Amino acid sequence: MTTDPGVTTQWTRTRSTDTATVDVTRLFAEHFGGEPAVVHSAPGRANVIGEHVDYAAGICLPFALEQRTFIAARLNDLGTYRLVSRMQDSAGQESVTTAEVPTGEVGPGSPADWSGYVVGTIWAAMDNGTIPPLPAGTGLDLAIESDVPLGAGLSSSAALECAAGLAAWTLLTTQTAQITQPTLTDAIREGLMHAAIRAENDVVGASTGGLDQRASLFATRAHALAIDFGRDEHYQVPFDLESHNLAILVTNTNAPHTLADGQYASRRAVIDGMTAFVQQRLGYASLRDADEAGQEMAVLCARWASENNQDAHVVTDRVAHVTGEIRRTAQAIEFLQAGDMAALGSAMTASHASLRDLYQVSCPELDLAVDVALATGALGSRMIGGGFGGSAIALVPVKTTDATASAIASAFSDAGFRAPEFLVARAGDGAV
Repeated sequence: MTTDPGVTTQWTRTRSTDTATVDVTRLFAEHFGGEPAVVHSAPGRANVIGEHVDYAAGICLPFALEQRTFIAARLNDLGTYRLVSRMQDSAGQESVTTAEVPTGEVGPGSPADWSGYVVGTIWAAMDNGTIPPLPAGTGLDLAIESDVPLGAGLSSSAALECAAGLAAWTLLTTQTAQITQPTLTDAIREGLMHAAIRAENDVVGASTGGLDQRASLFATRAHALAIDFGRDEHYQVPFDLESHNLAILVTNTNAPHTLADGQYASRRAVIDGMTAFVQQRLGYASLRDADEAGQEMAVLCARWASENNQDAHVVTDRVAHVTGEIRRTAQAIEFLQAGDMAALGSAMTASHASLRDLYQVSCPELDLAVDVALATGALGSRMIGGGFGGSAIALVPVKTTDATASAIASAFSDAGFRAPEFLVARAGDGAV
C-alpha cells in the first residue's frame, strides 16, 4: 500500500484535562464574567462491536474516548439558561455559538436545536428527581468546549448531555440542597442517563436507545462496557490495548452522516415488525431469544415478509445481521477476557461485512477506510455508529498507527473523497 507524501494526515485535537479546563474557564469568563462554580466533562464513545442491535435486545461493547466535552457552569439570577459553545473544525478554525433559553420554556419539543441537548437533560433530570429543582428566578450559565468531533458517529451529543447533567447536578445539589460534598452514586448516574435519553428523544426529537449515554456515564479507563439490553445490565470488560501494543485508530470519513432519509427507519421497522411477530406467534420476547432457542429464522422471516408485503430476502438479511451481531459480540467479550486480540479483530471485520452486505448501512468511504486498514496490517476493522457516513475503527499495532492513517488519507485523496480526520482512541473515564 503506497502513500502520497503530498497528502496531509489530519488529526483530531485532543486536549489534556488541565488544558481543556483552563480553556473552558477562560471562555466562561469572556462571556459571563467571573469564575464558574464547577467544571465537569463527559466523553464521546466508540463501539468495539455490537452495531444496530441495541434496539433488538442485543449486546453492545462501547468504550469511552479520551476526547471529551467540558462544561463550566454557575447559577444566575436571570431565570434563563445562557449557553456559549466554542468548537474547532478539522482545519483548526474556531467558531462560537450562543443561545438563551428561559427556564420555563424547556420541555417536549422545545428547544429542538443544539441547546436542547443541554437544557433538555437538565430539565428531564429535575423532572425525574435526580437534580433538585431550580429556585424561582434562577437560571444557569454554561460554557462548552469539546474535542469530540461532530457528525462522526462518536456520540458528541451524549457527551454534551452527560456533562451538562452532571454540572447541573453538582451545582443544584451543593448550592440549593445544601449538600457540601455530594456523592456521585450509580443511582445518580442512572438518573442522569435516563434524563439524557429523554432530552434526545423528547426535547430535541432525535432517536436514541441509550447506548451512548450509558457508555458516557458508566465507562471506566482501560475497560470496555458490555451492555446487555435484553437483560438491562452492564459490566466492565478489560480493554487495555497498550498492554498488547495495540491501538484503536478512528477514521472520521467526513462523509455525510445523516439518518434523516428514512434508511434507519426502514431497517428499524423490519426488526420491530419481526420482533412483534415472534412475540405474538411464538411467545419469545425478542429475535435474540428466538434465535437462541433454535428457531429457523429464515422461515419466520419469509412468513412475516409474505404477510406484510416485504421482500423476504431483504427481511432475512436484516434479521441475520441482528442475530449474528449479537452472537459475535458475545464471542468478542470472551475473546477480550481471554486476551485473544487476533480473534477480536476477526470478529470486528466480520461485523463490518455483515453491516455492509446484510444490513446495508455502509458507504464507499467507510468501506475504503476498512479495506486500507486491513491491507496495512490491522487485526480487524469496521464501521461504527448508524452508518451511511461517520467513522470506522481499526485495531492496529501501535507502531503502524501513523502509516495506516497516512495510507487511508492517500486512498481517500486518490478516490476524490473528502479528507478524513483521525484520532487514536484509548479507553478513558466516564463523566466526571
